[in-house]
Amino acid sequence: MAIIKSIEHDRIEVVGDYKHVQVREATVITEDDVELTRSFRRYVLHPDANISGETAEIQAVCNAVWTDAIKAAWIAYQASGLERQVA
Repeated sequence: MAIIKSIEHDRIEVVGDYKHVQVREATVITEDDVELTRSFRRYVLHPDANISGETAEIQAVCNAVWTDAIKAAWIAYQASGLERQVA
């Protein structure tokens, strides 16, 4: 009778002009290979994020979509102050 908790990144999406990477993380509890519960947490990575602690798969997605042009556009957008007006 083994109870196991695992964390899976089951959805990785790229959204918006600045290629934000949305990650859905599932926490799964199983007992003897039968799933008991599954809960979710979402988080967003922006083009200026430190991704060194992310999985290799998430890093690969970020590195593929965050070109130098996207990173520069994101920095310019933040400097413009427009994100404060949207909130």
